[in-house]
Parts: sequence; structure tokens; C-alpha cells
Amino acid sequence: MRIPEWAVRQCRPPYCRMAVLLVLATLAGPAFAESLSFDRALALALRETPMLRAEAFQVDAARQAAIPSGELPDPKLALGLDNVPIEGANRFSLGSEPMTMQRIGVMQEFPNMAKRSARVEAARGRVALGEAQTQITRLSVLRETAVAWIARDAVERQLARIDELDSENRLFDAAVRARIAGGKGSALDAVASRQEAAMIDVRRDELAARRQQAIAALKRWVGPRAEAPLSGTAPDWPIARDMLEHALHGHPELAIFNARGRVMDAEVAEARADRKPDWALEMAYSKRGAQFGDMAMVQVSFDLPVFAASRQDPRIAARIAEREGLDAERETVLREHAAMLEADFAEYQRLDRAVKRQRDVLLPLAAEKVDLAMAGWRGGKGELVDLVMARRERIDAELMIIALEGERRQMAARLRYAYSESAGNEPAATGEKQ
Repeated sequence: MRIPEWAVRQCRPPYCRMAVLLVLATLAGPAFAESLSFDRALALALRETPMLRAEAFQVDAARQAAIPSGELPDPKLALGLDNVPIEGANRFSLGSEPMTMQRIGVMQEFPNMAKRSARVEAARGRVALGEAQTQITRLSVLRETAVAWIARDAVERQLARIDELDSENRLFDAAVRARIAGGKGSALDAVASRQEAAMIDVRRDELAARRQQAIAALKRWVGPRAEAPLSGTAPDWPIARDMLEHALHGHPELAIFNARGRVMDAEVAEARADRKPDWALEMAYSKRGAQFGDMAMVQVSFDLPVFAASRQDPRIAARIAEREGLDAERETVLREHAAMLEADFAEYQRLDRAVKRQRDVLLPLAAEKVDLAMAGWRGGKGELVDLVMARRERIDAELMIIALEGERRQMAARLRYAYSESAGNEPAATGEKQ
């Protein structure tokens, strides 16, 4: 906001300068306080979480390591002296004996093609394994951020309702005092309204503490921006059992077994490839004395895996056993997640029914009870203590609706980011422009 020039001309330093700074601070504070919506919190969490950055580097490392996996080994350079005399008049001479040679050569090993192909596949599998682990972490970050945001939103809505109750309680206290002044009540009635005000303050303190705890939980994922004011609401996702069961086999913690299996299958193939001989080619040039002709050498060597029963076969059996163990481990995790899905979905259904019952039955009954107690008290046929208790029950019912709705949305977030097929692609849709 720009300060008018006439105001600047009439100012007297240093007081004017201080006043201008205070005005700017007051006006600019709210203008630059950016709210934290649900979608923005998810986008920030994906950008700010260090673990995701660490795993991105690990995936990049696996990709780089995969590049040389199918290449031939580096060639070897050989330098040597052959047939150097060590006795007689020509001992240690390099040019007087016809068999003495100065040799330089190069050797290249050629692992069999099956082994090289298996190493390439294993490297690709490790890249896929890193990407699968990143997806697990990604969905975990989304889930925990969503749960933390919803928890803070629920407690802040409860605090807002407490603030509204303050106004109601002041009107109620004024009505009690007016009744006492009119000679229709006792002095004890004034105590009841003040007790209720104190109880509301106790609730506010409890909720304020829970709000700070919710901010601390959210700060783990989005950093200092967790303290920004919230805006908007969390999505109300449709949760259907058949959809969740259909997506169960695609759960990230199950999908990672596909990548692990790919690596192990490649390791089995590499172990089997050890039964096929590798070979190597060596070439050398040998220089003799000036009076003798130089010589050259070409040599091909082969591995001889003739003792496979005690060398290669046990390694193959070990890799196969590990692969079969992975299948059993996957089945264990599948059953564990199926049981967790059953339990979580049952809890979601309970919370959904509880929210509807609280909103459609218990809250209207509590409000009706307050109306009846108020009518009886005003008519002189009821006790103030009955009215106070009815009001407390209505307050509990209102706060309970907000709490149950928050728990239901939290459970929906857990189910969605654990079992939904579309949740893995959600950040592109939910992430706001930064």
C-alpha cells in the first residue's frame, strides 16, 4: 500500500517514520499471510520432505549404476620380460640371448552373453525397486500430511464453535441475572452460569493444546508453513469396498515385490550362466635383441566349469530358494494388508454411521432437550441445573459431530492413500501453483 505524498510531507521525524512503519506492518501482515489449503499442503509435503529427495538420489544412483552393467570388463595391459638369463657371462642381458624378449600385450575377457544379459536385467530391476520404494514413501507422505491437515482443521472448527458458545453464554448469564434481579431466582443460579463459562474455558484450553499438537504434526511434512491459517476443506472421497479390494493387489508395499522378484530372477539367471564358459583373448608383441627377429603371440583361454555339482549348482539352488522365499513373503504381506483393509473399512463404516447418527438424531435431541429445559426454567417449573446440564450435552453433541467427521475423513485419507489406484497420480492434480 502506498502512503499519500501529503502525509509524508507533513510528518516530523522520527515519529512519522515509526508511524509509517507500524501502518505498513499492520496492513502488510494479513496481505502476505498465505493460507494453507489441503491441496497446497500435499504439494508442499512432496516438495519439502527430505526422504523423497534422498530416495530420488538413490534412484538416480541406480540408473547410473545400470549403464555399465552389460559392458565388457576393462581390458588388461601386460608388460613383462621373458627368458632373461641370470647366470653366465650374459646374465641379466636383454639382447644377447635369442630367447630373451621384452613383451607388451593386452588381454580382453568376454563373459558369456547370458551372464551379461542377466546383469543388465538385474540392474534394471534395482532401478525399478528404487522407484517402487519411492512410490511407497510418496503415498506415505501424502497420507500422513492429509491426516495431519484434517486433524488441525477439525480442532480449529471445534475452537470456532467454542467461541460462538461464549457469546451464547454471555446472553444466558445476562438472562439469569435479570431473572434474579426480578426476584424469580436464587443467588445460586448466578454461580451455575459462571461455572458453565469456566467449563467452556477448560474446553478451549484443551482444544488449543490439541491445535498446537496438530500444527507440530503437520510441520513435520510441510515445515514452518504449517502455522499458516488453513483455508478450504479436505475432499470428501467416495470410499467403496469393491474399489479398495480391486486395488489391494496394486498396493505399493505389494508392488515392490515385483521389482524384488525381477532382481532375484536376474540373479538366478546369472548363477545359471556361470555353467557356461567365459573366454578371454590375449595378444602380445615381444621384442628381442637387434640380431634376432621380433615375435608376436595370440592366445584364447576358456573357463572350464567341470565341477558344477560342487560350485555352480549350489549357488543356483541358493538363488532359487531365495526367489521362492520372496513369493512366500509376498503372500504374507498380502494377507496382512487384506486384514488391515477389512479392519480399516469396518472402522470407516462405523464412523460414517456415527456421524449420521450424531447429526440426525443425537444433536436434534440435545437441542430439543435444551428448548424444553429453557421453557421449563422460564416458566418457573424447571431447575436451572437441568438447563445447564442440557446445554452441556448440546455442546458435547456439537463438538462430537466435528470430531467424528474429522476421524471419518482421516480414515478415508488412510484408505485412499493406501489402496486407491488413482492416489499415486494425485499430486499432479492436487498440487497448486507455487
